[in-house]
Amino acid sequence: MDERLPLTLGNLTRAVDGRLCAGEPSVVVRGLSIDSRSLSAGDLFVAIRGDRFDGHTFVADALARGAMGALVSDETALGPSPAVGLVVGDTLRALQMASRYVRRASGATVVAITGSAGKTTTKELTAAALTSSYKVFRSCGNLNNHIGLPLSLLELRARPEIAVVEFGMNAPGEISRLITLAEPELRVWTNVAEVHSAFFPSIEAIADAKAEILDGATAETVVVANADDARVMARLAGVPARVATFGVGGDADVTATEVEERGLDGTRALVRTPVGPARVTTPLLGLGNLANVLAALTVAIQLQVPLAAAAERVARVEAPPGRGQIHRLSNGVVVVDDSYNANPTAVNTAVLTLARDRREGRRVAVLGEMLELGRRATPLHVETGRAVAAAGVGLLVTVGGEPARALGQAAIEAGLGSEDVLHCEDSESAATRLGPLVRAGDLVLVKGSRGVRTETVVARLVEEWT
Repeated sequence: MDERLPLTLGNLTRAVDGRLCAGEPSVVVRGLSIDSRSLSAGDLFVAIRGDRFDGHTFVADALARGAMGALVSDETALGPSPAVGLVVGDTLRALQMASRYVRRASGATVVAITGSAGKTTTKELTAAALTSSYKVFRSCGNLNNHIGLPLSLLELRARPEIAVVEFGMNAPGEISRLITLAEPELRVWTNVAEVHSAFFPSIEAIADAKAEILDGATAETVVVANADDARVMARLAGVPARVATFGVGGDADVTATEVEERGLDGTRALVRTPVGPARVTTPLLGLGNLANVLAALTVAIQLQVPLAAAAERVARVEAPPGRGQIHRLSNGVVVVDDSYNANPTAVNTAVLTLARDRREGRRVAVLGEMLELGRRATPLHVETGRAVAAAGVGLLVTVGGEPARALGQAAIEAGLGSEDVLHCEDSESAATRLGPLVRAGDLVLVKGSRGVRTETVVARLVEEWT
């Protein structure tokens, strides 16, 4: 028996304010897909228009691959005799409205997570913490924007009790729009950092955009907030929601004491909470990830999950590829794959974690340029270069344009030998040049913005020494 929430063509047509030009209203839609290459037979294809593509050109392909029909804004794209045709004014808006319909009909409690760093990791930790007491859905990867979130919400047809999703943004107003779709009962705000600075005049403007996570909050809303971040806390004033805070060593509802940073072996801490203490161990690296653990435990407490069970589940969560995953190579080299993305705060934290590891061996940092920092790009890279030198890194490889070159020069000026700094224009050349320089016992950190593709360096090292 199919326990999924049924979605008929009639209900969908009303939800998106569309016109059914072919098909019977009683027919159940198996699923909605925006990609003709990955749809399943029986799906309704949604022809999204983007800046560089138009899904209407793929309608015929979608039908040939087994789609039941298509949702379009241009009826001519359906062809002469489609089995199902649903016409709307704006297909993207229709996708969003369909997702809100499913979200409301599902009855799930939605937990939404935003912040400058750690969203995806906090999502994974939160979902894990809740699984001992609930049927939990979590969004895949970083489907966190105006297209990704609706695709995630459509998955609530599986009728989970809890849905954990994340909100990303590159501009003011984006999180507000996501709030109207997800209507989250619990909202988690991890931090504010200089990410996407090219799109904002200041870090305060970034904080204001992130503060949209508070839009529409009521007395029934729960906000889980980072007490260690002054910008987060300053924007909670006057918000009618019930606030639960977390923090590392500070004054918070859920706080970590007796913190033991073990470098690449993760972190241990005693966590104090309103429902009692718990010893927590996480294999995730650095104090930033400890804060993410605390956020997850705070959500679990708010949803009445026993603390011991939640702590046990978060201890099992390991770093996914590109987010602190550790590779132990046959030549004795340890590679920390943190290549998924980068910002100044995250890079400096990762370098510090590398320095604090108890193992002997040279510290090697492969740092790709941090993109989207705007006018602050060069000074922020300079600050990171100084941090690298202070952390005792023995070999620094910078990858990218002038800001990356400035990072290396700043490290030299701060005391790192010029012979121990190598600049490469791209990750392919960095991978080629780094290979002969790596030696047994090295601890190698690889981190950079997505556009720099530093995962290439990781792949080359792993391929050569596995």
